[in-house]
Amino acid sequence: MKQLITFLAALIFCSAAGAQTDSTKNSKDTIRIGGIVIIKNGKKDKEKSKGSSEVNITMGREHKSKKNSNISTNWWIVDLGFSNYDDKTNYANAGSYLVSRPGYPALNKNDFKLNAGKSINVNIWFFMQRLNVVKHYVNLQYGLGLELNNYRYKSGISYKENGTAPYSGGTQTNAPFIFRDSISFSKNKLAADYLTVPLMLNFRTNPDSHKKGISLSAGVSAGYLYSQRNKQRSPERGKDRNKGDYDLNRFKLSYVAELGLGPVRLYGSYSPKSFYDHSLDMRPYNVGLRFSNW
Repeated sequence: MKQLITFLAALIFCSAAGAQTDSTKNSKDTIRIGGIVIIKNGKKDKEKSKGSSEVNITMGREHKSKKNSNISTNWWIVDLGFSNYDDKTNYANAGSYLVSRPGYPALNKNDFKLNAGKSINVNIWFFMQRLNVVKHYVNLQYGLGLELNNYRYKSGISYKENGTAPYSGGTQTNAPFIFRDSISFSKNKLAADYLTVPLMLNFRTNPDSHKKGISLSAGVSAGYLYSQRNKQRSPERGKDRNKGDYDLNRFKLSYVAELGLGPVRLYGSYSPKSFYDHSLDMRPYNVGLRFSNW
């Protein structure tokens, strides 16, 4: 009841003010009562009686148009997808990196097949930024983050950094090598983690909204390998987490892309060079969903 009385009093005030307004001037008064905005426009309609005024009532907040910033920052972006590789290795010329077990065939392409559904890629981007290039329709996009790749093997291969190869007659090996183990593993994966910097050109069809329109980014990324390990689980040995130098290349250069369809973001990457340094020729790629504000 009190709100109604206040509302009527405001209307009477506006009408009284309109009666005292000079007919040769245009005026516009705004009154706020809580979440109610009352706007009195002093312009007169020729067809209406002299001295009349128009009162507009708006419920809620006033909306002001925001200008897009030339630099937009997005913090803590997470990617969730799958890791895999294109195996182009010539196994006949793999050299001492692959150690054969007596009485068994040499390691081949089948030994390096992955369980695709369990080979997970997780990327954590500390930040990404967009720099306006052409009216926010074309932008330069860059960032910094961690790229975590897990290659889950179907077979029982194992990695060793240095030491005696178990099936090579006791010959000392001064380089990393891979061999077919004597047991089966319930879990067997190679993990390779990188500190990565992406640089892309971004195109947007709707610069005024992050959740509408189509967004496309494409470019390259440079990564530095800071961790590599072979994680295994078996009834015989329990959990093993072996860290070492397994001939993985310290640097990784990839083509990267991102596609935004409204609020949905997809990402992908492909490296045209093997992520092994001297031995195997395996070219990694990742695909998945990106959880991002833009």
